[in-house]
Amino acid sequence: RPHHKRFPYHPNQQSIMKIVAPLIALFASASAFSPAAVSSRQNMALNDVPLANGAMSFNRVCREWRCKYEGDKGTSESLEAISKVVDEYLPELKKVSDGVTVNRLVCGGCLDFKLMTTVPLEDFGPWEESGHAPEKEFLEKIKAIPGVSQVETQTITNMEI
Repeated sequence: RPHHKRFPYHPNQQSIMKIVAPLIALFASASAFSPAAVSSRQNMALNDVPLANGAMSFNRVCREWRCKYEGDKGTSESLEAISKVVDEYLPELKKVSDGVTVNRLVCGGCLDFKLMTTVPLEDFGPWEESGHAPEKEFLEKIKAIPGVSQVETQTITNMEI
């Protein structure tokens, strides 16, 4: 007797997928409930630079430009002027690296303004050699704004964890 006569139902590909797809989804979503890696050492990528005896690492470097501004954060003329300088130089900063992120931080309590430009480690060296362009021009412009003081820079690691 032919095989198909004993089993008259012949599932087609659509029928099989209707059964298999929910099972795949179930097993795939179960990984979301798996315990996370306990040690950051296990999560360190091959090109990461270790810190703290391997307890931390980094592969992104940030150049921070910061200053103090005057006035209330909602009505500060110096903060408004800083914003216009950021708008002027933001397109150039976004071209520093394909992996660049630019963050603006404003503290209304201590009157801090910070612009943090973070790039992958491999892109930092060439940017540093260029003087972190357009850093010089940006800092000159914000130093000329009335009410801006304590203009500083810092190079730090910046990792999303």
